[in-house]
Amino acid sequence: MTSTASGLGQGGPDLAALAEAVSATRMQATVRELAGDRYAGRRVGRSGGRAAATWLAAQLGELGAQVQVSEFDVAGVRELYATPMLAWRGTGQTQHLEHRRDFVEHLASAELPHPRTALLTTVPETDSGSGSETGSETSLRGRWVLADATTWGRACELAEAQGAAGVLTVRGTDTDGWMPKMIAGPPARAVPIIAVRPEVHGHLAEALHGGPVQVTGSMPLRQVATRGCNVYARFPRKETDSHQGSAGHGDGPVGGPVGGNAGPRVLLSAHYDGVGDDPDRRLPAAADNASGVAAVLEAACVLTAAPPPGALELTVAFLDAEEAGAWGSAHHAPTLPPDTLVINLDGAAHLHQAAAVEAGGPAHALLATLDQAARLTGVPLRAGAMASDNRRYAAAGLAAIGIGMGMPGYQTPAETPDRVQPDTLVAAAQLLVATVWLLAPSIASAW
Repeated sequence: MTSTASGLGQGGPDLAALAEAVSATRMQATVRELAGDRYAGRRVGRSGGRAAATWLAAQLGELGAQVQVSEFDVAGVRELYATPMLAWRGTGQTQHLEHRRDFVEHLASAELPHPRTALLTTVPETDSGSGSETGSETSLRGRWVLADATTWGRACELAEAQGAAGVLTVRGTDTDGWMPKMIAGPPARAVPIIAVRPEVHGHLAEALHGGPVQVTGSMPLRQVATRGCNVYARFPRKETDSHQGSAGHGDGPVGGPVGGNAGPRVLLSAHYDGVGDDPDRRLPAAADNASGVAAVLEAACVLTAAPPPGALELTVAFLDAEEAGAWGSAHHAPTLPPDTLVINLDGAAHLHQAAAVEAGGPAHALLATLDQAARLTGVPLRAGAMASDNRRYAAAGLAAIGIGMGMPGYQTPAETPDRVQPDTLVAAAQLLVATVWLLAPSIASAW
């Protein structure tokens, strides 16, 4: 399946032909591959993530790129090593709750490997005059404590000080009723914390008004240190006569400094890691970010088959550990030449109204080129926060743009390949191709 925007003809026959070469079929195959069972959600440091890196390196190598993998340390990754449980009982039958539907791990939770049963209580009220806790029921020792979104911090402090069993707080769900998974967060507290959906929180509060409530819960959550693996690729340049003799691949590492380059250096990046499967449930990570990886890989495929004229240097970085705190881009960014132009794609699964774009660093000229490419390809853009790897590159002083085109089912079991829209994949790849094409010196001078 191929598609092109009518405005691409204004960019000349070469650009229109490149856009026609973009294949939704290839990209869908990439998404299905990376979302497959053998990659187990592609969490950093796990065998599935390493297998994905190996597969991507092979794909880039088949395109004729010089490929390099680079490992780095990652700390503080949240890991569920068993399925947590939560149940409660008031005056009626015991209510057994479902993980990721009714409750979820709080990222600040202490580890609680085995179920703990205790009575439930609420956060003591504070006397407005003295600031002290009121009532004879202020001791929380051995109790589960029910707290809302505004009091959970104080509840944790009191629970830690008084030896409570743990804290139950509230967290919302997505439109499909899932509670998304995350693997990076604030420092762990000294007390277990479980987040329940608003309806469950309301039921617990109501039951407490009617009498004692008993809660049993576990949270087998730990923080681990591991190793991440970035995949870099540099593609051969098509050089004009005036640039013969300048550096080709260069002697430096792939994705790092290269001497003698006379044209722009363009880096297309996307993180390939996901949050990883739960112990008893798949999280395929098709939208975040197999879709972005697929579009970047397709753009590289099209551009290497018909490279832009001139001394433009194209590199690709598939980054690890974004979900754990953008460790991969933090590792990569300091190695790049200061004139590198970075375009990072995080999500290319559902272009609802417009692609979100965030520019950082000295990116004015790059942003203008992206805007021109968007006009030619017919992709609507809007300014929007993109909290992804682009910020690490911008913080290193590089011209960096982050682009996002939607992630249905974000970090839940519903994030499956069938929800990644082919038209959005095509739009993303065509936008990348057109932007790189317009950055080529001979093309840029014509505009």
